[in-house]
Amino acid sequence: SIIAAVLVIIGIFVFFRDKTTVEGSTLIGSNSYICVDNKMVNAQYYESSESIKTEANEQPAPTGSVMLQLSDGRSLTLNQTISGSGVRYANEGETTLFWNKGNGIIFTESNKETFSGCMAVESNENNLGEVYGNGSKGMTLRYPSGFTVDEAYTYQGFGPSKDISGVKFTIPQIMATGTNLSSDSYISVEKIPNASSCTADLFLEKALGGSVSQVTEGWVEYSFSSSTDAGAGNRYEQMVYVIIGANPCIAIRYFIHYGAIDNYPNTVKEFDKKALLDQFNTIRKTLILL
Repeated sequence: SIIAAVLVIIGIFVFFRDKTTVEGSTLIGSNSYICVDNKMVNAQYYESSESIKTEANEQPAPTGSVMLQLSDGRSLTLNQTISGSGVRYANEGETTLFWNKGNGIIFTESNKETFSGCMAVESNENNLGEVYGNGSKGMTLRYPSGFTVDEAYTYQGFGPSKDISGVKFTIPQIMATGTNLSSDSYISVEKIPNASSCTADLFLEKALGGSVSQVTEGWVEYSFSSSTDAGAGNRYEQMVYVIIGANPCIAIRYFIHYGAIDNYPNTVKEFDKKALLDQFNTIRKTLILL
């Protein structure tokens, strides 16, 4: 079975830093994949400008290749082969296969899947120190060191028997220390299966939520809503980004809990809300669904 893997990426192994071509081919992309048992695969994809002659009525032969670096220390290069779906690479005897399908890969050696449950991981351009990967939840996500992961998390804002399951990433205590921010603030990824529609109002109770709008960032379209609640000097803000078209329906929730700054005369400083939202946004944008 596919199990969760949570690991620190920094220092695991060095990826092809100097290679830009493989035997005259041009680098067209690269990706990292996290697999079961904390294994990893790094892949660089190449395309050749040279064509391969084929007989009349034959399907054109692909000219791509992939250079792999495995977390067990091995490196190998495989040539692209004809495939009915995805992009398939193999050695000459086809005893080693690397099959890229969407955001996942299949890697077999002698008909045995030696790297299983592999899912793509977003590149670490923003220095987020850790990676969360869970095959059963079909997702990977980068997050900063110090955040606490809770895989048993459920959102309970809709009342009994209406819990929404997910994974929660709670800020470290040090982020709240000396400010009016509460250390139970978090970002979560939540899922509703078999939803007939996929909009933000499924994840945020209407009594608290504002209007639902559509937000486009790059190629991702979100249904967005937010809410603010207050009680006994506390403030609770929520923002929900629901991925339009995802099945099951997937949402990223920001939950920000803080005290009214007027209740802390000269004892704490007001937390930097913009910095917190920037960090949550950075985390959100690393989410990859299988």
